[in-house]
Amino acid sequence: MTKIMLVEDDPAIAEMVVHYMQKEGFEVIHALDGEEALRLFGEESFDLILLDLMLPNLNGMDFLKLVREKSYIPIVIVSAKDSDIDKALGLGFGADDYLTKPYSLIELSARIKAALRRVTEYSPPNKEEETVLIHTHEVTLDIKNFQVKKQGREIKLTAKEFQILKLFMMNPKRAFSKEQIYRTVWKDEYHGDENAINVHISRLREKIEDDPSSPRYVKTVWGIGYKLGEF
Repeated sequence: MTKIMLVEDDPAIAEMVVHYMQKEGFEVIHALDGEEALRLFGEESFDLILLDLMLPNLNGMDFLKLVREKSYIPIVIVSAKDSDIDKALGLGFGADDYLTKPYSLIELSARIKAALRRVTEYSPPNKEEETVLIHTHEVTLDIKNFQVKKQGREIKLTAKEFQILKLFMMNPKRAFSKEQIYRTVWKDEYHGDENAINVHISRLREKIEDDPSSPRYVKTVWGIGYKLGEF
């Protein structure tokens, strides 16, 4: 049975979601705040996290960042915060999807199933796993251990940032459009949401480039998209 952690401080919403998701065949464990959620995450194994942002003790964004330091588990944000900035931050810190309250339980279930499919049914063949380490100039990408090092120093990337960099490093001479990046990394249909791509590219450059304003590793190809820089 698929096991979900629901991190929600509103008991009424939590009861409604838990009841519906259990009817859908999911096992749901409820955490009332970020600290409880972090403790549960360290003690038990989950397949997906449903995460509210406005939480007591440890807010949702901080919880998200802490989880992403250790795991690539699918995380779907469910929040009353509906600004583009909040959505961009959530996705930039490693969330897989963002659903704004109020939402229908039918849509919530569909988003959960889509996020789970992206890490199961739609996972690419293990062709790239034949190569464990990829080297580009001063950067080494370790596919097996999800690590990136530059000059021997580890660089902490979110799941999406890691997948984008891996895409470029495995195809060093190829330029990718934003649609191609989205389809490959998010494993979903692209609906012209450039903001998600732009945020992830910008954050990746901040972490990996010596000078993000003059990038060498993640180059813009005007009129097309992005590619790995040539050294």
